[in-house]
Amino acid sequence: MKKPFEAVLHNPLFQGIGLSDFEAMLSCMEARTQNYKKGEIILLAGNPVESVGLILSGAVQVVREDADGKLNLLTELQAGDMFGEVFACAGITHSPVTVLSEQNSEVLHINYQKIITTCSSTCVFHHKLVENMLALLAQKNLMLNRKIEILSKRSTRERLLLYFDFCRQGATRFTIPLSREELAAYLCVDRSAMSAELSKMQREGLIRYDRNTVQIMD
Repeated sequence: MKKPFEAVLHNPLFQGIGLSDFEAMLSCMEARTQNYKKGEIILLAGNPVESVGLILSGAVQVVREDADGKLNLLTELQAGDMFGEVFACAGITHSPVTVLSEQNSEVLHINYQKIITTCSSTCVFHHKLVENMLALLAQKNLMLNRKIEILSKRSTRERLLLYFDFCRQGATRFTIPLSREELAAYLCVDRSAMSAELSKMQREGLIRYDRNTVQIMD
């Protein structure tokens, strides 16, 4: 179990849990690994939620389909990240979102009922796991509030600037984790219109960009 442990070592859910306890935890919580090909559906909206997923390798996207059948990107997750934990604590039995494998990925699935219910074996790590889960949910809530703030902006430019402000963390030059298409989906704007706005912002001297690298001009 060393490989899964190293892959999610820095995930907040496992803070303070060592390798020996990690192995016991996986056994207690009926953990299993599964490989997915690029584009394969990991969890389909409307299907039962049976596990919390931890990404061991690759990357996944969490998307929601609107009334017109268009997929809106909610977030992109990398190795070490997880999905489904909000459902575990909210008691949601059927997924409101679809999780797609953006590239060939390996995911560790943990029975979420084993996380939210008291362990009959009184495992020493269970209290720490619940404590970490609460902290993780607080962080997820901040991320959700951040996106709500971005989407509250009316213009594409305002959404771009606020998104860049969140990404830059005080730096003037930074790299965004999304492709042009993914960024448009995340901001819920038309890709062509967004590209035109980026070009206009660069001509006006507000930003410079090259692929995923952005520089904010003072």
